Amino acid sequence: MAELATIARPYAEALFRVAKSGNLSAWSDLVSEMAQVAAHPEVRAIADNPKVSDQQTTDLFLSALKSPVNAEAKNFVGMLVQNGRLTLLPEIAAQFHMLKNAQEGAADAEIMSAFELSDAQVKDVVATLEKKFGRKLNPSVTVDKSLIGGVRVVVGDEVLDTSVRAKLQQMHVALAA
Repeated sequence: MAELATIARPYAEALFRVAKSGNLSAWSDLVSEMAQVAAHPEVRAIADNPKVSDQQTTDLFLSALKSPVNAEAKNFVGMLVQNGRLTLLPEIAAQFHMLKNAQEGAADAEIMSAFELSDAQVKDVVATLEKKFGRKLNPSVTVDKSLIGGVRVVVGDEVLDTSVRAKLQQMHVALAA
């Protein structure tokens, strides 16, 4: 996968430079949407089909987007199609969001809970985590029943696991040693 990341990096950096000069938030939403569309199996099949022209692929891709697309985004998609890199959009989007987070001093936090969390609970958890990690966090919450209880948080390459499953595993290791 390092190869894809290496190929996607210049595209993500160029797109980020363009986005900084405009509305970064709107660009972030558009890039996320483009990544979702590019990841769709039917779009991948069309992008890889040599019988479909570059212009047809570009037009089809742009028509699949719900967000309004400006001239820079159209040119970017056209250039990706022309270079056979449309399927790299999910990786380009991931790197774009890392650049955006770095500029804003933020990070994405994946919070897994054994039970559904209310908005107030999420706010409390995020506030506590922001103090611990020393930066603003953009949370995404999922439910994982296998945790039994508690939460598991992943921020970048750091993992904070306070789940019952993790505590049981620690007890098993201590007892087995």
